[in-house]
Amino acid sequence: MWSANLQLINHMLKLSKTYLPSLINCLSISCICLFFFNCKDNDSSIKNHLVFRYNEHKNIGSLDPAFAKDNADIWATNQLFNGLVQMDEQMNVQPSIAKSWKISEDALSYTFTLRNDVSFHKHYLFGKDSTRNVNAADFEYSLNRLIDDQVASPGRWVLNKVDHFSALNDSTFQIQLKQPFPAFLGLLTMKYCTVVPQEIVAHYGMDFRSNPIGTGPFKFKRWEENLKLVFRKNHNYFEKDSSGYYLPYLEAIAITFLPDKQSEFLQFAQGNIDFVSGLDASYKDEILTAKGDLRAIYKESVDMIRGPYLNTEYLAFFMESKLTEIQSLLLRKAVNYGFDRQKMMTYLRNGIGIPANGGFIPKGLPGYNNRIGFEYLPEKSRALIAQFKEETGIENPEITITTTGNYLSFCEFIQRELQKNGLQVNVDVVPASTLKEAKANGKLDMFRASWVADYPDAENYLSLYYSKNFAPRGPNYTHYNNTLFDLWYEKAFTETNTKQRELLYTKMDSLVMQDAPVVPLFYDEVVRFTRKNVKGLGINPINLLDLKRVNKN
Repeated sequence: MWSANLQLINHMLKLSKTYLPSLINCLSISCICLFFFNCKDNDSSIKNHLVFRYNEHKNIGSLDPAFAKDNADIWATNQLFNGLVQMDEQMNVQPSIAKSWKISEDALSYTFTLRNDVSFHKHYLFGKDSTRNVNAADFEYSLNRLIDDQVASPGRWVLNKVDHFSALNDSTFQIQLKQPFPAFLGLLTMKYCTVVPQEIVAHYGMDFRSNPIGTGPFKFKRWEENLKLVFRKNHNYFEKDSSGYYLPYLEAIAITFLPDKQSEFLQFAQGNIDFVSGLDASYKDEILTAKGDLRAIYKESVDMIRGPYLNTEYLAFFMESKLTEIQSLLLRKAVNYGFDRQKMMTYLRNGIGIPANGGFIPKGLPGYNNRIGFEYLPEKSRALIAQFKEETGIENPEITITTTGNYLSFCEFIQRELQKNGLQVNVDVVPASTLKEAKANGKLDMFRASWVADYPDAENYLSLYYSKNFAPRGPNYTHYNNTLFDLWYEKAFTETNTKQRELLYTKMDSLVMQDAPVVPLFYDEVVRFTRKNVKGLGINPINLLDLKRVNKN
């Protein structure tokens, strides 16, 4: 153990030479952190092994769940608030404050029965008992905030398919939809839909962002903006673990705000924070081998957790392009067969990410199927290109991929591989804002894009191929149009049997792959690095940070 520690110290000295500016920044922030952890206030009684520490380099804008748009805000508010339902690690909807629910036969009415043992965090405004139980009227108020123009919540869209909602009594809450929408329960798991107390929000107004009162496993303690945020254990939390013990296990959560990933990684390597999320270019080669394994220097002190992330990276063809090459199914399939996705992931992502040999639906979502996509078949790619040349008389077929600088290496890899097969490929690099505007308005023949799930249901991915969703008014950037696909897509809204709907999703995805309007590159992965003493963190395809079952030893 001593030799391993000495090796790590020497390794950190090498790191410090490379990242000296960031190290100086880290040391200054560390002093601030040390100050906070040694303050002689109520936090002084917290033992180190009961505090979970992480860094949020993107900062946090609000602790009001109505504004939980970015991952940083979502992670923080997830510790403080609960909704009617929640998602487990397998993306199944589970009870939360609602202990049960019924869906009407026409799939338009959702009736929730609430638990009677859920109380808000203590606050003097609640009066004598300093708290009160949650009731259905609280959910009516909370959802009304989302559609209130004065609040201007970015989560308003979540209720686009809702006709109305109301508290039928203290323990019964009902939502009526305008049209069937099987993914609706998944939408309700979003932080936008969590419950807040009207009297507290009314008291603080806009300052509720920094004075949050919820029902979650942790309660707000202190926020020094840009420096540190502290949550403490909610001793009145209602959920139990499988053994019957009340959650959470931790006594506190401490969040710092180091502004860059290099500094964050150095703090993690020194043991000052408990985990880092994601694989940043600034340290990916430092911590991982080319095959995606932990380097030997970290194996004794660090665990790596990885799993599917609901993000598909892809190239898209504009199906209304006037170019013969883009209109040709032969060439679109030739591109899909013409490069090795596994090799691409190994050399450009240190093995992090899943080669997209399935369809457009990413691994981790019901409806995904790894047998409906494209393998690496260079001989077939060459044959398809040769067939295109013979049928069209175009001796030198040519396509141009428009991308941003962040994905230039991927496009250049594909460029080299396809040119070996007889297809001339150009790569045009533009600013992200230019690419966004051009793809939305049909100005690009072929472009790189990605789709991260707005909500955990495959319908969200398939909406990109519905003919009534043509960009710029919808997400169908390719202008793909298939009557059979549209028929199946509309049928999925009325299919209440979960397994049958999943099969329908797979059929739709397979149909898209047959027409090849896109080239799936890879399905992203969630990657988390934790200290060895952290247990129970887990991982999920929406990269939600859930700390109620975490403990440290």
